[in-house]
Amino acid sequence: MGLIHSYALWNNKGGVGKSTITFHLSMRYAELHPEQNVLVIDLCPQANSSMMLLGGGPIGEENIINFCKEATPHSVVGYLSTVITNGRGAELPDPYNFVVNVSDYNKNAPQNLHLLCGDGNLEPMAPAINEAASAKALTPSAQPWKWIQEIIKNFIEKITSSEKEWMVFIDTNPSFSIYTQIAISGAERLLTPINADDSSKTAASAMVALLHGTNPPHPIYGSWTYAKMAEEQGIEVPKIHLLIGNRLTQFKGSATAFKALSDATSTSLYKIYAEHPEYFVEATEDIDSKEKFIEYYSKPLRDFNSAGVVCAHLGRLLSSMKQGYYPVYSENAKVNAEKIKECKNAIDEIIVKL
Repeated sequence: MGLIHSYALWNNKGGVGKSTITFHLSMRYAELHPEQNVLVIDLCPQANSSMMLLGGGPIGEENIINFCKEATPHSVVGYLSTVITNGRGAELPDPYNFVVNVSDYNKNAPQNLHLLCGDGNLEPMAPAINEAASAKALTPSAQPWKWIQEIIKNFIEKITSSEKEWMVFIDTNPSFSIYTQIAISGAERLLTPINADDSSKTAASAMVALLHGTNPPHPIYGSWTYAKMAEEQGIEVPKIHLLIGNRLTQFKGSATAFKALSDATSTSLYKIYAEHPEYFVEATEDIDSKEKFIEYYSKPLRDFNSAGVVCAHLGRLLSSMKQGYYPVYSENAKVNAEKIKECKNAIDEIIVKL
Protein backbone atom coordinates (compact mmCIF):
# COMPACT_ATOMS: atom_id res chain seq x y z
CA MET A 1 0.00 0.00 0.00
CA GLY A 2 1.08 3.64 0.34
CA LEU A 3 2.47 5.65 -2.57
CA ILE A 4 1.96 4.29 -6.08
CA HIS A 5 3.79 7.08 -7.90
CA SER A 6 4.28 10.84 -7.66
CA TYR A 7 4.37 12.92 -10.84
CA ALA A 8 5.41 16.54 -11.24
CA LEU A 9 4.05 18.24 -14.35
CA TRP A 10 6.83 20.53 -15.39
CA ASN A 11 8.45 22.19 -18.34
CA ASN A 12 10.35 25.45 -17.93
CA LYS A 13 8.20 27.01 -20.64
CA GLY A 14 4.94 28.77 -19.88
CA GLY A 15 1.68 28.17 -21.68
CA VAL A 16 2.09 24.44 -22.32
CA GLY A 17 -1.00 23.49 -20.28
CA LYS A 18 0.48 22.10 -17.06
CA SER A 19 -2.41 23.17 -14.82
CA THR A 20 -5.17 22.08 -17.17
CA ILE A 21 -3.54 18.70 -17.69
CA THR A 22 -3.06 18.34 -13.93
CA PHE A 23 -6.76 19.01 -13.46
CA HIS A 24 -7.92 16.49 -16.05
CA LEU A 25 -5.45 13.76 -15.09
CA SER A 26 -6.29 13.94 -11.39
CA MET A 27 -10.07 14.13 -11.92
CA ARG A 28 -10.16 11.28 -14.42
CA TYR A 29 -7.67 9.11 -12.56
CA ALA A 30 -9.71 9.47 -9.36
CA GLU A 31 -12.88 8.60 -11.27
CA LEU A 32 -11.33 5.47 -12.78
CA HIS A 33 -9.67 4.34 -9.52
CA PRO A 34 -12.20 4.89 -6.70
CA GLU A 35 -10.33 2.40 -4.50
CA GLN A 36 -7.28 4.70 -4.41
CA ASN A 37 -6.67 8.18 -3.03
CA VAL A 38 -5.52 10.87 -5.43
CA LEU A 39 -3.65 13.96 -4.24
CA VAL A 40 -2.89 17.16 -6.12
CA ILE A 41 -0.20 19.45 -4.72
CA ASP A 42 -0.36 22.90 -6.30
CA LEU A 43 3.05 24.56 -6.18
CA CYS A 44 2.32 27.24 -8.75
CA PRO A 45 1.58 30.72 -7.30
CA GLN A 46 -1.13 31.21 -9.92
CA ALA A 47 -3.04 28.29 -8.33
CA ASN A 48 -4.88 27.56 -11.58
CA SER A 49 -5.21 23.82 -11.02
CA SER A 50 -6.61 24.52 -7.53
CA MET A 51 -9.15 26.95 -8.99
CA MET A 52 -10.36 24.34 -11.50
CA LEU A 53 -10.52 21.56 -8.92
CA LEU A 54 -12.39 23.71 -6.40
CA GLY A 55 -15.26 24.42 -8.77
CA GLY A 56 -13.70 26.42 -11.59
CA GLY A 57 -14.07 30.10 -12.45
CA PRO A 58 -15.30 32.53 -9.75
CA ILE A 59 -16.35 29.69 -7.42
CA GLY A 60 -12.87 28.18 -7.45
CA GLU A 61 -11.26 31.59 -6.97
CA GLU A 62 -13.45 32.32 -3.96
CA ASN A 63 -12.60 28.98 -2.35
CA ILE A 64 -8.89 29.65 -2.79
CA ILE A 65 -9.20 33.14 -1.27
CA ASN A 66 -11.04 31.70 1.74
CA PHE A 67 -8.32 29.10 2.31
CA CYS A 68 -5.46 31.57 1.95
CA LYS A 69 -6.84 34.26 4.29
CA GLU A 70 -7.06 31.94 7.32
CA ALA A 71 -4.67 32.66 10.21
CA THR A 72 -2.74 29.54 9.19
CA PRO A 73 -3.54 29.27 5.50
CA HIS A 74 -5.21 26.04 4.44
CA SER A 75 -2.77 25.88 1.56
CA VAL A 76 0.72 25.00 0.44
CA VAL A 77 1.95 28.28 1.98
CA GLY A 78 0.38 27.34 5.31
CA TYR A 79 2.17 24.01 5.28
CA LEU A 80 5.55 25.33 4.15
CA SER A 81 5.53 28.22 6.64
CA THR A 82 4.55 25.90 9.51
CA VAL A 83 7.35 23.43 8.74
CA ILE A 84 9.97 26.16 8.28
CA THR A 85 8.88 27.98 11.45
CA ASN A 86 9.03 24.77 13.50
CA GLY A 87 12.54 24.12 12.23
CA ARG A 88 14.51 21.15 11.02
CA GLY A 89 14.09 18.08 13.19
CA ALA A 90 10.66 19.07 14.50
CA GLU A 91 7.80 16.65 14.03
CA LEU A 92 5.96 17.29 10.79
CA PRO A 93 2.46 18.74 11.15
CA ASP A 94 -0.58 16.63 10.35
CA PRO A 95 -1.09 16.84 6.55
CA TYR A 96 -4.85 16.77 7.02
CA ASN A 97 -4.65 20.15 8.74
CA PHE A 98 -3.85 21.53 5.29
CA VAL A 99 -5.25 19.07 2.72
CA VAL A 100 -8.90 19.34 1.67
CA ASN A 101 -11.24 16.82 0.11
CA VAL A 102 -12.09 18.38 -3.25
CA SER A 103 -15.66 17.02 -3.34
CA ASP A 104 -16.49 19.03 -0.19
CA TYR A 105 -16.16 22.17 -2.35
CA ASN A 106 -16.90 20.83 -5.82
CA LYS A 107 -19.78 18.37 -6.06
CA ASN A 108 -18.61 17.40 -9.56
CA ALA A 109 -15.34 15.92 -8.24
CA PRO A 110 -14.75 12.30 -7.18
CA GLN A 111 -14.80 11.75 -3.42
CA ASN A 112 -11.30 10.24 -3.39
CA LEU A 113 -9.62 13.39 -4.74
CA HIS A 114 -7.60 15.54 -2.32
CA LEU A 115 -5.79 18.88 -2.70
CA LEU A 116 -3.01 20.82 -1.05
CA CYS A 117 -4.24 24.14 -2.38
CA GLY A 118 -2.10 26.62 -4.27
CA ASP A 119 -1.51 30.08 -2.85
CA GLY A 120 -0.54 33.37 -4.49
CA ASN A 121 1.60 34.19 -1.44
CA LEU A 122 4.04 31.49 -2.51
CA GLU A 123 5.83 34.09 -4.64
CA PRO A 124 6.43 36.68 -1.87
CA MET A 125 7.30 33.81 0.48
CA ALA A 126 10.08 32.60 -1.85
CA PRO A 127 12.83 34.80 -0.28
CA ALA A 128 12.08 33.32 3.15
CA ILE A 129 12.29 29.79 1.73
CA ASN A 130 15.59 30.66 0.03
CA GLU A 131 16.91 32.11 3.29
CA ALA A 132 16.07 28.91 5.17
CA ALA A 133 17.70 26.82 2.43
CA SER A 134 20.92 28.88 2.45
CA ALA A 135 21.25 29.03 6.24
CA LYS A 136 24.67 28.20 7.63
CA ALA A 137 24.90 24.54 8.60
CA LEU A 138 25.92 24.29 12.27
CA THR A 139 26.92 20.64 11.86
CA PRO A 140 28.03 18.64 8.79
CA SER A 141 24.81 16.60 8.91
CA ALA A 142 22.46 19.61 9.05
CA GLN A 143 22.14 20.19 5.27
CA PRO A 144 19.54 23.01 5.36
CA TRP A 145 19.29 23.11 1.55
CA LYS A 146 18.40 19.42 1.42
CA TRP A 147 15.91 19.81 4.26
CA ILE A 148 14.07 22.54 2.35
CA GLN A 149 14.21 20.62 -0.91
CA GLU A 150 12.61 17.56 0.72
CA ILE A 151 9.70 19.33 2.45
CA ILE A 152 7.15 18.19 -0.13
CA LYS A 153 8.75 14.75 -0.44
CA ASN A 154 8.39 14.31 3.33
CA PHE A 155 4.81 15.60 3.16
CA ILE A 156 3.98 12.96 0.56
CA GLU A 157 5.66 10.23 2.60
CA LYS A 158 3.66 11.20 5.68
CA ILE A 159 0.24 11.43 4.04
CA THR A 160 0.71 8.23 2.02
CA SER A 161 1.80 6.15 5.01
CA SER A 162 -1.68 4.69 5.27
CA GLU A 163 -3.34 1.46 4.24
CA LYS A 164 -4.80 3.03 1.11
CA GLU A 165 -2.88 3.48 -2.14
CA TRP A 166 -2.12 7.02 -3.28
CA MET A 167 -1.41 8.59 -6.66
CA VAL A 168 0.12 12.08 -6.46
CA PHE A 169 0.23 14.86 -9.08
CA ILE A 170 2.24 18.05 -8.47
CA ASP A 171 1.48 21.17 -10.50
CA THR A 172 4.42 23.53 -11.00
CA ASN A 173 5.46 26.94 -12.22
CA PRO A 174 7.64 27.19 -15.34
CA SER A 175 10.31 29.25 -13.56
CA PHE A 176 12.95 27.19 -11.80
CA SER A 177 12.49 29.10 -8.55
CA ILE A 178 12.89 27.57 -5.11
CA TYR A 179 9.26 26.42 -4.90
CA THR A 180 9.56 24.74 -8.32
CA GLN A 181 12.72 23.01 -7.14
CA ILE A 182 10.83 21.77 -4.06
CA ALA A 183 8.15 20.37 -6.36
CA ILE A 184 10.73 18.64 -8.55
CA SER A 185 12.61 17.22 -5.55
CA GLY A 186 9.32 15.90 -4.14
CA ALA A 187 8.38 13.83 -7.18
CA GLU A 188 9.58 10.48 -8.46
CA ARG A 189 8.72 11.16 -12.09
CA LEU A 190 8.10 13.98 -14.56
CA LEU A 191 5.25 14.46 -17.00
CA THR A 192 6.42 17.11 -19.45
CA PRO A 193 3.84 18.96 -21.56
CA ILE A 194 5.26 20.23 -24.84
CA ASN A 195 3.80 22.39 -27.59
CA ALA A 196 4.51 21.84 -31.28
CA ASP A 197 6.74 24.87 -31.72
CA ASP A 198 10.42 25.75 -31.89
CA SER A 199 10.52 27.27 -28.40
CA SER A 200 9.47 23.93 -26.89
CA LYS A 201 12.55 22.34 -28.44
CA THR A 202 14.77 24.90 -26.72
CA ALA A 203 12.85 24.60 -23.44
CA ALA A 204 13.11 20.82 -23.40
CA SER A 205 16.90 20.94 -23.70
CA ALA A 206 17.09 23.70 -21.07
CA MET A 207 14.91 21.63 -18.73
CA VAL A 208 17.34 18.73 -18.87
CA ALA A 209 20.27 21.10 -18.27
CA LEU A 210 18.56 22.57 -15.19
CA LEU A 211 17.92 19.12 -13.74
CA HIS A 212 21.23 17.46 -14.59
CA GLY A 213 23.67 20.26 -15.35
CA THR A 214 25.71 21.10 -18.42
CA ASN A 215 28.85 19.43 -19.71
CA PRO A 216 31.17 21.10 -19.06
CA PRO A 217 29.61 22.98 -16.13
CA HIS A 218 29.61 26.76 -16.13
CA PRO A 219 33.01 27.91 -14.78
CA ILE A 220 31.46 30.44 -12.36
CA TYR A 221 27.91 29.29 -11.57
CA GLY A 222 28.34 25.55 -12.04
CA SER A 223 28.85 24.78 -8.35
CA TRP A 224 25.69 26.70 -7.32
CA THR A 225 23.23 24.98 -9.64
CA TYR A 226 20.36 22.77 -8.52
CA ALA A 227 21.92 19.88 -10.44
CA LYS A 228 25.26 20.17 -8.61
CA MET A 229 23.68 20.70 -5.18
CA ALA A 230 21.33 17.75 -5.72
CA GLU A 231 24.27 15.54 -6.66
CA GLU A 232 26.32 16.60 -3.64
CA GLN A 233 23.49 16.33 -1.09
CA GLY A 234 21.82 13.17 -2.31
CA ILE A 235 18.61 14.56 -3.80
CA GLU A 236 17.06 12.15 -6.29
CA VAL A 237 16.20 14.00 -9.48
CA PRO A 238 12.93 12.67 -10.94
CA LYS A 239 13.05 10.83 -14.24
CA ILE A 240 11.08 11.86 -17.32
CA HIS A 241 8.16 9.47 -17.67
CA LEU A 242 6.18 10.93 -20.54
CA LEU A 243 6.20 13.84 -22.99
CA ILE A 244 2.67 15.16 -23.49
CA GLY A 245 2.09 16.96 -26.78
CA ASN A 246 -0.50 19.60 -25.95
CA ARG A 247 -2.33 22.22 -28.05
CA LEU A 248 -1.21 20.55 -31.23
CA THR A 249 -4.26 21.40 -33.32
CA GLN A 250 -3.15 25.02 -33.61
CA PHE A 251 -0.64 23.71 -36.16
CA LYS A 252 -2.51 22.17 -39.14
CA GLY A 253 -4.24 19.39 -37.23
CA SER A 254 -3.03 17.00 -34.57
CA ALA A 255 -1.38 14.47 -36.89
CA THR A 256 0.68 17.09 -38.75
CA ALA A 257 1.47 18.95 -35.53
CA PHE A 258 2.51 15.81 -33.71
CA LYS A 259 4.88 15.01 -36.57
CA ALA A 260 6.30 18.53 -36.20
CA LEU A 261 6.73 17.91 -32.50
CA SER A 262 8.38 14.59 -33.25
CA ASP A 263 10.76 16.07 -35.77
CA ALA A 264 11.82 18.99 -33.57
CA THR A 265 11.50 18.58 -29.82
CA SER A 266 11.60 14.81 -29.75
CA THR A 267 14.67 14.73 -31.98
CA SER A 268 16.45 16.86 -29.42
CA LEU A 269 15.21 14.74 -26.52
CA TYR A 270 16.04 11.47 -28.29
CA LYS A 271 19.63 12.63 -28.64
CA ILE A 272 19.67 13.30 -24.88
CA TYR A 273 18.07 9.88 -24.25
CA ALA A 274 20.70 8.13 -26.40
CA GLU A 275 23.47 9.69 -24.32
CA HIS A 276 21.71 9.55 -20.93
CA PRO A 277 18.92 6.96 -20.77
CA GLU A 278 19.13 7.23 -16.98
CA TYR A 279 17.37 10.59 -17.21
CA PHE A 280 14.20 8.75 -18.26
CA VAL A 281 12.07 6.11 -16.56
CA GLU A 282 13.54 2.81 -17.66
CA ALA A 283 11.86 1.43 -20.77
CA THR A 284 10.44 -2.09 -20.82
CA GLU A 285 11.59 -2.57 -24.42
CA ASP A 286 14.61 -1.70 -26.52
CA ILE A 287 14.58 1.94 -27.68
CA ASP A 288 17.09 2.11 -30.53
CA SER A 289 15.56 4.71 -32.83
CA LYS A 290 13.88 8.10 -32.69
CA GLU A 291 10.62 6.54 -33.88
CA LYS A 292 10.61 4.01 -31.03
CA PHE A 293 11.50 6.76 -28.58
CA ILE A 294 8.56 8.88 -29.75
CA GLU A 295 6.15 5.96 -29.62
CA TYR A 296 7.25 4.90 -26.14
CA TYR A 297 7.85 8.21 -24.35
CA SER A 298 5.30 10.58 -25.88
CA LYS A 299 1.55 11.01 -26.19
CA PRO A 300 -0.44 13.72 -28.01
CA LEU A 301 -3.51 15.39 -26.55
CA ARG A 302 -5.56 15.69 -29.73
CA ASP A 303 -8.30 18.35 -29.85
CA PHE A 304 -7.76 19.17 -26.20
CA ASN A 305 -8.35 22.90 -26.35
CA SER A 306 -12.10 23.53 -26.68
CA ALA A 307 -13.71 20.69 -24.73
CA GLY A 308 -10.90 20.38 -22.22
CA VAL A 309 -10.67 24.08 -21.38
CA VAL A 310 -14.43 24.58 -21.01
CA CYS A 311 -14.67 21.47 -18.84
CA ALA A 312 -11.80 22.69 -16.62
CA HIS A 313 -13.36 26.15 -16.30
CA LEU A 314 -16.49 24.50 -14.92
CA GLY A 315 -14.62 22.07 -12.64
CA ARG A 316 -16.35 19.15 -14.34
CA LEU A 317 -15.37 15.60 -15.20
CA LEU A 318 -15.04 15.03 -18.93
CA SER A 319 -17.34 12.02 -18.62
CA SER A 320 -20.12 14.30 -17.31
CA MET A 321 -20.01 16.67 -20.30
CA LYS A 322 -22.61 16.50 -23.05
CA GLN A 323 -22.81 18.35 -26.35
CA GLY A 324 -24.19 21.83 -25.93
CA TYR A 325 -23.49 25.38 -24.82
CA TYR A 326 -21.76 26.08 -21.49
CA PRO A 327 -21.30 29.40 -19.66
CA VAL A 328 -17.74 30.71 -19.65
CA TYR A 329 -17.89 34.04 -17.84
CA SER A 330 -20.15 36.25 -20.00
CA GLU A 331 -20.12 34.00 -23.07
CA ASN A 332 -21.71 30.68 -24.02
CA ALA A 333 -19.16 28.27 -25.45
CA LYS A 334 -20.30 25.42 -27.67
CA VAL A 335 -18.79 22.01 -26.97
CA ASN A 336 -19.08 19.26 -29.55
CA ALA A 337 -19.79 15.68 -28.39
CA GLU A 338 -17.09 14.24 -30.63
CA LYS A 339 -14.50 16.65 -29.21
CA ILE A 340 -15.47 15.64 -25.66
CA LYS A 341 -14.99 11.99 -26.57
CA GLU A 342 -11.61 12.65 -28.21
CA CYS A 343 -10.46 14.68 -25.22
CA LYS A 344 -11.51 11.98 -22.74
CA ASN A 345 -9.86 9.26 -24.82
CA ALA A 346 -6.62 11.26 -24.97
CA ILE A 347 -6.54 11.63 -21.19
CA ASP A 348 -7.33 7.93 -20.79
CA GLU A 349 -4.40 7.02 -23.06
CA ILE A 350 -2.06 8.97 -20.79
CA ILE A 351 -3.51 7.40 -17.65
CA VAL A 352 -2.88 3.92 -19.09
CA LYS A 353 0.80 4.89 -19.32
CA LEU A 354 1.09 6.01 -15.70
